[in-house]
Amino acid sequence: MSRIDETTDFIATRIAVLTVSDSRSLEDDRSGQVLVDRIGQAGHVLADRKILRDERAEIADQLRAWVADSEIDVVISTGGTGLTGRDVTVEAHRDVYEKEIDAFGTVFTIVSMQKIGTSAVQSRATGGVAGGTYLFALPGSPGACKDAWDEILVKQLDYRHRPCNFVEIFPRLDEHQRRK
Repeated sequence: MSRIDETTDFIATRIAVLTVSDSRSLEDDRSGQVLVDRIGQAGHVLADRKILRDERAEIADQLRAWVADSEIDVVISTGGTGLTGRDVTVEAHRDVYEKEIDAFGTVFTIVSMQKIGTSAVQSRATGGVAGGTYLFALPGSPGACKDAWDEILVKQLDYRHRPCNFVEIFPRLDEHQRRK
C-alpha cells in the first residue's frame, strides 16, 4: 500500500493553476482557489495562476507557454472537462501532450465514483506530460478539485510517497530530447 517515507526530504514543486471559464474571475474562482490553498498547504509553490475563456487555442497556447517556462514543473487546470460544446480543455491539453497519463483519468473516475456515483462518467479528467512538465485537467467543481488533489495529486507530487511518485522521475521526463 502507498505510504510516506518520513526519512526522505520533501521536495517542493512549482505549480501553475489555470481556471477555464467564460464567467469566473479571481474573486469568485472557488475551484482555482481550492487548488491554490492545497498547493500551499502541501508545501509546494504557486508558480502562476490565470483564468482563460473556454477557447481551445488560447488554452493550448497558455499550456505551451508554461511548459516552456523552466520555473514551472506542473500545470493543473480546472474547468472545461465536461461534455458540452464549450468544454474544450481536454482537447487543448491533448494538443500539447507528448504522452498521456491514461491511468490518471481512470483513477480520478474511481475516486469520483465513491463520491458522486455514476455521474462520474460525465468527467473527462486527464493528465499528460510535455517538455518535462506534468499537465492535469480537472473538472470545474471545487469538490472535484478537492478529490483529485487529496486522493491523487498530493501523493504523486510528494517525493516521499512510496512505492513511487511523479517527482522522482522529473529528471527523466525529457531524456528523449537530450539523446543524440
